[in-house]
Amino acid sequence: MGGVDVGVAAVLAATLVVGATVQGLVGLGLGLVAAPVTTLLAPDLMPGLLLWLALFLPVVTLVRDHHDIDWRGLGWSMSARLPGTVVGVVLVGMFSAQAMGVAVGLMVLASVLVTAWSVRLPVNRVSLTTAGFVSGVAGTTTSIGGPPMAILLQHRAALQVRSTLAVYFVGGAGVSLLGLGLTGAVDRSTFLLAVTLAPALLVGVVLSRVLHRVVPARHFRPAVLWVCGLSSVVLLAKSLFLPA
Repeated sequence: MGGVDVGVAAVLAATLVVGATVQGLVGLGLGLVAAPVTTLLAPDLMPGLLLWLALFLPVVTLVRDHHDIDWRGLGWSMSARLPGTVVGVVLVGMFSAQAMGVAVGLMVLASVLVTAWSVRLPVNRVSLTTAGFVSGVAGTTTSIGGPPMAILLQHRAALQVRSTLAVYFVGGAGVSLLGLGLTGAVDRSTFLLAVTLAPALLVGVVLSRVLHRVVPARHFRPAVLWVCGLSSVVLLAKSLFLPA
């Protein structure tokens, strides 16, 4: 299956179901769940496989949730995602994956701790472009680029956060894949494997729809912070303890 053992593919598929379910609930989470497992079982697939899947999943989300997108905010953040991606591509060639993972993980964890103490970040041109740039670097180097934008938008309505992040992930993953593709870091077999595993994302989306009915809206912001915090811890653990 795309050069991957069937058993490994089955584990990856199960992981994607969980990750897609989490992302369907709070707007991000696919990379949190799937990145460390993929790095452990098939490190050569990183970050290409998850970037392809990060491109596919939001498209499914946007079929239904597309009415509350913050297009103005996306304009500022996506304009900074491109230079962030360029920096990320350069850093991939300069530093080890472990070093980049530790740096990004610490940065995200610090941001979560600051916002958890009720420090409300203003959503303006400066914060949006900063989040977009950092997300571009992080997404290209580690495949986990959602937390900077999620932390910034955490006080918005749940539907707007999910739909806005979905558009951002489509554009961001596309830019990152283009940048990595130009350097030869993404191949056809990885894309075909992503297509093969894509049905697992649909299962996760369906599960998240069911769970939406039992998760109170007041729990949305804490859930976003928990997912972002866990993503930073997972990224740190993956960078420090898992093979490159």
